[in-house]
This record gives sequence, structure tokens and C-alpha cells, in this order.
Amino acid sequence: MTKSLFKESIVKRALLHIAVIFFIVSCTADPKNNQHSESTIKEVMDSVITRVYANVSPNEYPTIDDAFMLDFLTKEEKSVLATQYQYFKVNVPVTVSLMRNINQKTIPFWLKESGFQKTKDQVKNEVYTYEIWQKDFEPGWVHLGIPGFDKHRPVYFITVGPKNISDELKITETYPSEYSLETMKKGAFTYHDWSDLTITELPAELEGQVLFTTVRGRAREAHVQGAFRETVFPSSNKPDQIVLTWSKEPTNSIDIQWRTDTSVKNGDVAYWKTGTNDTVFVHATTKPMEDRMLYNDRYIHRHTAHLDGLDNGSSYEYKVGSKTDDSWSKPYNFKTEADQTTDFSFIWFGDTHKDPKWAENLQKANLRHPEISFYSIAGDIVTTGLYRNEWDEFFGYEKEVFSKKPLMPVPGNHDRQDGLGAWMYYELFSLPENGPKEVHPESTYAFEYGNALFLMIDSTHPNEAQTEWIEEQLRNSKATWKFAMFHFPPYNFEEPYLDIQEAWCGIFDTYHVDMVMSGHIHYYMRSKPINHGKVVDAFNKGTVYAVSIGTNGNHDDIGQEPYAEKRFKEGRYYQHMTIKNGILQYNAYNEAGEIVDSFEIKK
Repeated sequence: MTKSLFKESIVKRALLHIAVIFFIVSCTADPKNNQHSESTIKEVMDSVITRVYANVSPNEYPTIDDAFMLDFLTKEEKSVLATQYQYFKVNVPVTVSLMRNINQKTIPFWLKESGFQKTKDQVKNEVYTYEIWQKDFEPGWVHLGIPGFDKHRPVYFITVGPKNISDELKITETYPSEYSLETMKKGAFTYHDWSDLTITELPAELEGQVLFTTVRGRAREAHVQGAFRETVFPSSNKPDQIVLTWSKEPTNSIDIQWRTDTSVKNGDVAYWKTGTNDTVFVHATTKPMEDRMLYNDRYIHRHTAHLDGLDNGSSYEYKVGSKTDDSWSKPYNFKTEADQTTDFSFIWFGDTHKDPKWAENLQKANLRHPEISFYSIAGDIVTTGLYRNEWDEFFGYEKEVFSKKPLMPVPGNHDRQDGLGAWMYYELFSLPENGPKEVHPESTYAFEYGNALFLMIDSTHPNEAQTEWIEEQLRNSKATWKFAMFHFPPYNFEEPYLDIQEAWCGIFDTYHVDMVMSGHIHYYMRSKPINHGKVVDAFNKGTVYAVSIGTNGNHDDIGQEPYAEKRFKEGRYYQHMTIKNGILQYNAYNEAGEIVDSFEIKK
């Protein structure tokens, strides 16, 4: 990504307490009688979109707007959308102030109808200006509606204050409950997924009121305007998107995931040791996956099988399908890690963003280095992690490379978006669940291959939730080689992550991590060895920090970096790393297959 005014490093500090809104549903309330209704926004929108698909031609989808929706919705559906987006109880009379971004073209349909009135005042942060709408409420329930049918990311937020200054306000039964209540003041943040964006101006009357925080992803809950998407790689009853990973030991296990359409109700793996006919069948776990706005492939099935008890250092062949339907893929192959191996190689990429040019580079690398044990990607695998059509492109373009060699990735900020989490990423990859308790089980994890420890860290989670785990893994490791991979690079020309330098880099120095591999800033940089923020004169005295880019990097200027050994401001690269006879050989390749950066570490 280019340098962002928004500095979305904030997601690292907030996503711990954020769940996927689309799938969290609790009781809702009817404003007319203060009783809970039976419908939620998600249920209404699921039904509405189903009705759209049944009654509206795809070539009309781009014309769907507020006017269409208000004509298309039933009275009951409008009521839910006008009341169930946010609600809570108050014990005294209150004034609710609703801050709506002035750049949003269409005012939410329910705002005026429900009695909110626009004031002359405004609230500002470093980027946006918000107009203030207000309404008084008596003690009891307060119900608010959707921010709109567009996807205007700076969604509205509210403050609540007592009408009588002497009243002690108590707010209870808030929905959504996962977002904190803060104090409205200068310096307060509103969006958990952009907590560096803080209030700079506000009317004196709002000072000290209760501020309801939110996430920008809530703009998607009723998003229909410009929301309909098509995948160029739709599912079928034939298995595809076959990908290998490890959730357990690489010496004796493998995980296999694949996709079918929903006509295939279950999945199985048939595998056998190469050169034998002794076939073993393993039943897969099958889960549905929905992307509501993907009009030509809304529902699919994802199948995951775990193969255990394999022989180390052995080649296996396998096929995926369904014993019920007697429908199978062609055979593929994989190889387990040899016991106590000290010689192996792997390839890693920076941001790939499902770029077909990256995939061409991947296929060339796969032919060039058939001996490698696995691949890794340092985050931003796709551009919009909540759009399944982008994951379809990622798998469609890589052309089954990952059906033969495992992929061990970490998520980036693009793989989780707007505070809604990375649930698609988790559904697509079966990864170790040995990370910190405070983060998602497959976000941050560790695995060993040969005599190397790999710390795969989700830097979009809070630093402090992972620091103790990182130190524990390094302290207890007897590995000769230690590597860490995470998306946000601590050292880079654009926006150095000083918080990561402070939280983790000292630990890397203490336990001598050999290399940190990152992406995010779309250029190539390989540092000299660094210890406690200073360049040192030998690899055994410091850590090498590498930033790479799988999709195209294109910077006019990459500033100055006195710690850098090698830099390129444009191009696509991959890194081939070989450990053999106590030597780490690092080679970075460009698209032409030329080695453009190289070094050795000897132990």
C-alpha cells in the first residue's frame, strides 16, 4: 500500500474485542412497544437480497439505490432497518446526538422520520467533518437505524447526555455490546479500526457525554448500492482451490482444504504412499460459506481434512472428493518433513493482493525451485478480505501450486477490514492453534521445520496481547535458526512502526532472531543486521529485517534509510531461503528470474 494518511496501524490495538457484525445477532426491540422483535438487520437483508436475486435482472443491479430499496422493502422490513442497528436503555431523559459525515450523499431514510433534527453545530476529527442531528428520548429504550444503503465507511456515531445535568445517567443493554463506551472530548477516538483518528473539534455541550464507539465495517450491514459482485471463478461440483497447510507437525501430518458448490454435501480425502496401492480414506469437515452480495456464487462449501500418522520424509499421493458421490479430483502429491532434517528451503512473498502477475511469478518460482518445502505470504494476500471473489482470484491465478506445497501465511490489514475481522481467511486456511490466548486461534502461531523456529505473528492484533507469547516461544526454543514473519515492518522509509520496535525488537535481540520478514510498504528493503535500533557489523550480532512485495511496487521516492543494505522502489519479488550445512543462503529474485539481492549467514 502507499503511505496512508489514515495510518491504519490502529487495527493492531483494537481488533481483539471486535467480532464479525454480520454473524452476531442478539435480541432486538420494537420502538412502539419496547418489546423484542423477531427479526434482525442481517435476517432482513438476507431475505431482501434473496428476493432481489429472484426478481431483478443482474444488469439492473448497478442501478439499485435508496429509492429502489425504499420501494422494494416491506413496511415491516423498513421498521427493522430503522430500529435494530443500534439500541440501548437509559434510566433518565436524554438527548442523543448523532454525528453524520457531511460527505455522505444520502441521509439515512429513517433519520428525519424518527424525529431527529439537524443542528448548526459540527464535530471534526483530523480527516472528516460531521453534522450533528439530535433527538430527545424519555427513560427506556433508544432505537437507531442503519447508516444507509451505500457503503460510506465513516459511519455515524453517537453521544448520549442527560437532559437534566443533575441526573445520573445509566446506560444498559447496549447493542452491539462489543464496542466500548467512552467519554466525548478532544482526543477521543470513534472507530476501533482507526483509533488514531481522534476528535479535534466539538461543541461544548457534547463535552463529557457518553461516546458510543463503533467500527467502519458497520457500513456493510445494509450495503446494496454498488455492492453486487461477480466471481470469475465460480464453484462447481468439482473440487478446486485445493490448498495444503500444517496445523500439526510437518513430519507426520498435513491439512488439505478445498471448495465445491453446495450440491456436494460432504468431502473425503483418499491418500496413499507413493509407489503403493494401500489407500486410506479420511473424512473432511464441511462448512458452508456465504458471500451475500456475490450474485453468481453466493453459497459454497469448504472442506477440510487433517491427515495424521504419516511417515516422516515420505512422498504421498492424494485426491479429494466425496465417497458419497464417487466424484474425485485428479491425484496430487506432497512430501512430509524428514525426521531431524537440518537442510531445507522455502519461499516467501510480501503483499500479493491476488495479483495475476504475482501468480505468474509464483509459478515460475515453483518450476525454478522444485525442492522447496513450503511457501509463506507476509499478509495482504488479497485486497478486500471480506470479498470471496477476491479469494477466488487468488486461488484461481495460483493454478494449484499450493496443492503440492503447503502455504503458511499470516494475515495483513487488507485480509481483515474495517473492524469486521478476518473470518474468511480463517475459513480458508487450517493453521496451528498454538498462539496467544488473547488473539484468534489461527491468527498468530508457531511451527518448527527442521532446525528452524517460525513465529507467524498477526500484527493487526494488539502488540501487548502477543508480546509475552513471543518471548516465551523464543526463550523455550532450542532451534538453531529463528525467524519471525508479520505484516507491518518495524523498519521502513514510509511509516516506521515504533510501537513494534519497542514491544518486540528488543526481544528479537535478546534471543537472536535471525530474520524478520514483512510486507505492507510496497517496495523491497533488506536491512543490515540491527540490534537495539543500531546497525551492527555481523549477522550473529543482530537481526536482518526484510520487506518485500509480491504485487507491483511503484514509489517515486523511497526516502533515506541508513540501516538499509539493499532497496528497490519498484518491481515484484520473491525470496528463496535455503538452510544447508549450517549456512543460510538468501536470494531475492525479480520477475525476470534474476537474483537481485543475496547474502549468507553461517553458524
